[in-house]
Amino acid sequence: MPWFRREKAGIRTTREEQNEMPEGQWVKCPETGEITNRRELEENLLVFPGSGYHFGMDSHQYFGFLFDDGDYDLHDTDLRSVDALNFEDRKPYSQRLESAVEETGQNEAVQAATGSVGGHPVSMAGMDFSFIGGSMGSVVGETVARAIKRAYTEGMPLITIAQSGGARMMEGALSLMQMAKTSAHLTRLDEAGLPFISILTHPTTGGVTASFAMLGDIHIAEPDALIGFAGPRVIRETIGSDLPEGFQKSEFLQEHGFVDMVVDRRRLRRRIIRLLNLLME
Repeated sequence: MPWFRREKAGIRTTREEQNEMPEGQWVKCPETGEITNRRELEENLLVFPGSGYHFGMDSHQYFGFLFDDGDYDLHDTDLRSVDALNFEDRKPYSQRLESAVEETGQNEAVQAATGSVGGHPVSMAGMDFSFIGGSMGSVVGETVARAIKRAYTEGMPLITIAQSGGARMMEGALSLMQMAKTSAHLTRLDEAGLPFISILTHPTTGGVTASFAMLGDIHIAEPDALIGFAGPRVIRETIGSDLPEGFQKSEFLQEHGFVDMVVDRRRLRRRIIRLLNLLME
């Protein structure tokens, strides 16, 4: 026998009496379909409880939990990309830049910062996929190069957080030149005997993978991140055969020696501090 029985049919709640659910309050895991509260997800560094699925983070979010007490100084925020080639596809590149700045509130697809991590002064550069796919144009290359230079001139370790779809096609050869620029500055960092920790997040592809992202002394990847030069479809069409399942994922790359370790984001700061303690003795 039920505890309660509805004796009156057709009960309706007026609009004024309804409790509205705040938009975006709940988040579904793309892997399992489970649902969690957005606040709980944010407190868990955007890692879904249970499944461990890693949602994307922007540069400021990474800076906030990696730097001691979330305290850091931003650099080079005055740099802006220009449409030097008057490039236009579905719309002019200049309009894409304006839209990206307005939507993200940032000047470019990378931010550079300095602060301390575990008491160690560090120069850091973090990329943002939300800004034109995290593509590397002239300003991105210049900002990363300055972050590297800041590290070797001030005697600090370097940490980069890669998150990119590759070179920025709207800037043509100017974009490709950034690969050589950042790599040359890393040679100076190596000559100074200072460590470079490269963090690879989802996705890390194209010219960023082909340059500074894979030139670290230590490569740390987040779980299940897509890391490679070209996409799986392009590679499959080029070589005419299928490749092993998940061949561009973090775990596969670690197994084959391209990545040193795969670290859950919730343990990332602790692992970096341990490495800096060892490397900076």
